[in-house]
Amino acid sequence: MKPKLIIGIIAIVGFTSLLMYNFGNSISTYVNFEQASGMEGAHVVGKWDDSQDYGFSMETKQFSFYMEDKDGNVRRVVYPKPKPNNFEEADQLVVIGEMQNGVFYANDMLMKCPSKYNNADEAEFERAMSSKS
Repeated sequence: MKPKLIIGIIAIVGFTSLLMYNFGNSISTYVNFEQASGMEGAHVVGKWDDSQDYGFSMETKQFSFYMEDKDGNVRRVVYPKPKPNNFEEADQLVVIGEMQNGVFYANDMLMKCPSKYNNADEAEFERAMSSKS
């Protein structure tokens, strides 16, 4: 075989291996608070525990609240930004960050809010669809 062909094949295999390795590291899995200990970039899914205190601290410039994960573990979450506008309406939260000393420090937060279409009358929907036909 020609040396250029061998070098090209090695380069393609090396590049593909590096791409797959980076892709594997970027795929996130959802964990609970217990599993998040020792992980960087952990994604924890849960809901806001509105029975406990929450608020934005002007001194630390952080929003903190308590969240219950899917397994029922409740932990304090510290978020370095102001409270999102639709925080109270969210059905589900995903906090992304790391656990330190029993407190979850979130770098990012995603909220799933209820859809305005969930409560739509099915009969109205079917009527609207049949009138288009």
